[in-house]
Amino acid sequence: MADPSSYRPKPGQIPDSPGVYKFRDEYRRVIYVGKAKNLRQRLANYFQDLAGLHPRTRTMVTTAASVEWTVVSTEVEALQLEYSWIKEYDPRFNVKYRDDKSYPYLAVTLNEEFPRVQVMRGAKKKGVRYFGPYGHAWAIRETVDLMLRVFPVRTCSAGVFKNAARSGRPCLLGYIGKCSAPCVGRVTPQEHRDLAEDFCDFMAGRTGTYIRRLEKDMTRAAEDMEYERAARLRDDAEALRRAMEKSAVVLADATDADLIAVAEDELEAAVQIFHVRGGRVRGQRGWVTDKVEAVDTAGLVGHALQQLYGEETGDSVPKEVLVPALPDVPEAVSQWLADRRGSQVSLRVPQRGDKKDLMGTVQRNAQQALALHKTKRASDLTTRSRALEEIAEALGLGSAPLRVECFDISHLQGDDVVASMVVFEDGLARKSEYRRFQIKGFEGQDDVRSMHEVIGRRFKRYLQEKERTGEWEEIRSPAVTGPVPAPDAPPAASPSHSGGGSPEDGPREEESRDDEGRPKRFAYPPQLVVVDGGQPQVAAAKRALDELGIDDIAVCGLAKRLEEVWLPDEDDPVVLPRSSEGLYLLQRIRDEAHRFAITYQRAKRAKRIRSSPLDDVAGLGETRKQALIKHFGSLRKLRQATIDEICEVPGIGRRTAESVAVALAGAAPSAPAVNTATGEIIDEDDGGSTS
Repeated sequence: MADPSSYRPKPGQIPDSPGVYKFRDEYRRVIYVGKAKNLRQRLANYFQDLAGLHPRTRTMVTTAASVEWTVVSTEVEALQLEYSWIKEYDPRFNVKYRDDKSYPYLAVTLNEEFPRVQVMRGAKKKGVRYFGPYGHAWAIRETVDLMLRVFPVRTCSAGVFKNAARSGRPCLLGYIGKCSAPCVGRVTPQEHRDLAEDFCDFMAGRTGTYIRRLEKDMTRAAEDMEYERAARLRDDAEALRRAMEKSAVVLADATDADLIAVAEDELEAAVQIFHVRGGRVRGQRGWVTDKVEAVDTAGLVGHALQQLYGEETGDSVPKEVLVPALPDVPEAVSQWLADRRGSQVSLRVPQRGDKKDLMGTVQRNAQQALALHKTKRASDLTTRSRALEEIAEALGLGSAPLRVECFDISHLQGDDVVASMVVFEDGLARKSEYRRFQIKGFEGQDDVRSMHEVIGRRFKRYLQEKERTGEWEEIRSPAVTGPVPAPDAPPAASPSHSGGGSPEDGPREEESRDDEGRPKRFAYPPQLVVVDGGQPQVAAAKRALDELGIDDIAVCGLAKRLEEVWLPDEDDPVVLPRSSEGLYLLQRIRDEAHRFAITYQRAKRAKRIRSSPLDDVAGLGETRKQALIKHFGSLRKLRQATIDEICEVPGIGRRTAESVAVALAGAAPSAPAVNTATGEIIDEDDGGSTS
């Protein structure tokens, strides 16, 4: 715990102009970001007598080790910089709203040649028009199904679209009139785009024009005695009316507004947002947050506005934003919103009429959301706290291990040896921090040696970061001499998914990011390292830490046989009661590490099994490889074939046949592959391609 007076700037050093300030901890991580109209006055509030500070503020200033600031010219610039820094650094003491679900949107992909209507979740993409959010995906599909009668826009995936274009036959929706079938040229790209834009206009609230046009066309068709067409137009107009009825009219003046309400107690707050477009409720969202900083309703509203509109531009920011309390600097926030929209935005508290009544409805939703969240979380939070306390007591730790890292080794009879690292913070999995390793130092099966290598590699990266920031020189152990070894080169890249994750829920071992306080790979030390195994694995992990001069990280192992907890240099294990919440948490962490490791190991093994000697034949593509296997039935029979017999396969010339024969002759048949789930031998006669 740091003394704030040890890093307090002199009053004359702090400017009295607007700006943004950052508190950093001893590891140079940014733990709090704030803005101020007058930096000198605001920062002075943090360095008064600790007894006079709010408990959360007191915790923050005693966790911090330094403070720095950036001067800006206006309060609007301060607001923009604060938002960008909170997004970039993810400070632990700032209010961060946790979205209680991934809300579905109705999206129209106007960035494609043939726009598509579909349900989308997650981050918004450029060039896509979004409507919502909706409470349920089925509500979107019901609305779209009604509207496709009038606006037959494409809804199929790219694969279905390409197959239809290739075959010249549209899908079922094309035959029943709910798709204009641009895949087979029934409409031109421009005609289809016009349909998509009309669809967007209707969803944006401009509904009267289309219904009046349909009614006018229906009357004209009836006068011309085109009764079937008139009936179809009548049904189309009715479908649009039913689609409109799904959104209740709440404001008679066709208002475009977002209404934000906050419900809070001493520890947590819930925010509810109603999106009203054209006088109708088009979507609803909800967030919850821990009040990790001393913040009032106005401050919560300010944070909500930043999160809600920080990435939005244009019409996504409404003309009017109604809130329960104005933020601390309403003029600056209004200007910031206007800059993002490109026109004036009204930010105010409703005082009377329909808008105030609707705000009451939003407020009741926020109160119900907070009550539901607290009901769900109460027992879980209590249990996690008790589990961490039990672990600290059993292992003799000075405090609860808020960050725990667990390592596991996985292989199949000594092949494809890999390791996993999973991270739990405050008793919850932090999947963005998961890492995976390939064992590089040796070949074969040796779990103890593998554990020593992985622990060493992980904490070499940690020490490299400390050395780069200058902290390592101050605390370097006398037993450690020479420079910190360079980190291992990362393994070959694999496809990454949204959020920076890997196909197995977490990234592989990679390089760290910069030292400006952003989250970095391997840069944060845990309070506890757990290894999957008994005394030998624990000893190997402790030896790896000792070789690096690290003596302030606890190590333990959890053996599967009797669920015993092993400590370094102890002959007897620590036995936790079977009903212990601490043991249950350690088991969850160990099992998650095992799952993550075996998932990665199976993926590597599957990739190796799918390899074939035909892969090395230059110019032999996937289509001709499949043709060879299909013609001969298996690699074994293909290996026995003559060059003339190989030439009989359509598309295979003599030179390619000779290359295939040479490749197969040089690849000795391997032992048969085994399906580890069933024990069944995967024979090459079944189309396998092992060699």
